[in-house]
Amino acid sequence: MSSTSNITKISMKNNHTNKNKIIFHIDVNSAYLSWTAIYKLQHGSKLDLREIPSIIGGNPKSRHGIVLAKSIPAKKYKIQTGESLFSAMQKYPKLIVEPPNYSLYLKNSNAMLELLKEYTPIIQKYSIDECFLDFTNMDNLYPDYVKLAHSIKERIKNELGFTVNIGISSNKLLAKMASDFKKPDNVHTLFPNEIKKKMWQLPIEDLFMVGRATAPKLRKININTIGDLANYDINLLKIKFKSNGILMWNYANGIDESEVIKSNHINMKSVGNSTTTPFNIENKNDAHMVILSLSETVGMRLRNSENCCSLVSISIKNSDFISYSHQRKLFSATDSTQKIAETACKLFDEIWKGEPIRLIGVSVSELCSNDFYQTSIFENGNVEKIRKLDKTIDSIRLKYGSNSIVRSVFLHSDIKPLTGSME
Repeated sequence: MSSTSNITKISMKNNHTNKNKIIFHIDVNSAYLSWTAIYKLQHGSKLDLREIPSIIGGNPKSRHGIVLAKSIPAKKYKIQTGESLFSAMQKYPKLIVEPPNYSLYLKNSNAMLELLKEYTPIIQKYSIDECFLDFTNMDNLYPDYVKLAHSIKERIKNELGFTVNIGISSNKLLAKMASDFKKPDNVHTLFPNEIKKKMWQLPIEDLFMVGRATAPKLRKININTIGDLANYDINLLKIKFKSNGILMWNYANGIDESEVIKSNHINMKSVGNSTTTPFNIENKNDAHMVILSLSETVGMRLRNSENCCSLVSISIKNSDFISYSHQRKLFSATDSTQKIAETACKLFDEIWKGEPIRLIGVSVSELCSNDFYQTSIFENGNVEKIRKLDKTIDSIRLKYGSNSIVRSVFLHSDIKPLTGSME
């Protein structure tokens, strides 16, 4: 009982401390699909993907891959992000499918960040389509924060062509929860005095950090809403869920002490890219080219998120739909496309049994910030030159498109220079 009482006091103290803090969370509505729709409209398309049943992801011809993003009309057919393209097409056979284009997404994301920098220097990039902004102690510049949020939202829509939701609160957690309220193209507040009315009645699955595995366990002990969790005995939660139980209880009560840290670094666990080929891969050279094309996107994502990786993995599915994989720890962390591709190719050579291949995947994990990059004595002396080359290629692709610069090995080839969906 005393433990719960102490935490309640901490909550009250935090709410008092944070009452002058103003945090925005900006979330692009259906980012991948919106950015693709804008690009196609700018290049002569008469259809707006946002207004028809459409998705981003997979290969429409082979019906392989997963749904990465969906339009609001697609939701009417119960199409879900993450489900297989085959399943989505069964729900609505006329579904419009567009392939992913990561360099396009990166270009739009960076354009939004440049616009936001006009308002505050304290911006933390949370993902390619989300960020936090800190407006604390800026009352003299922005006396009305709701009006400011609407102004930013309209500028993004009018100047960049896509819509966002903006959540406003006194901490990052509540701002993010607020931005998930009614979509698209809305501004919502969720301050501590609004938690009971706006957040507690929501289903437990809507609470940040409550995943698919945890929600059923909470419902088994009669915790069905965020309010149920907020008012549950924290000591019982600690026994059942250990430290995660305390974290969930804090979040349900709107407690979050994390700061908005000025950074482009995105905290991720892994980056993956895979493709189902329209033809069987039957020789090592074609396999290596596919691996290189997959590694291009993986490397771009790593560099954009300001991460390096220490583990490279390769996955294979043969024509009999049997899957197997292999991974290797690196001597030193890297964000080099060349290093990732070389390692993945070696892994492929070690496990490939010579049978026809239909799917290849490349993923990297054990990520760390690239703020401090340490080379290994086992690497050649061209590491810095290769990093500069990668960054130059990224910038050219961002400015002129994915196919503006490609490796010569892909010329006169049926294999795309950048391929696969993003995982």
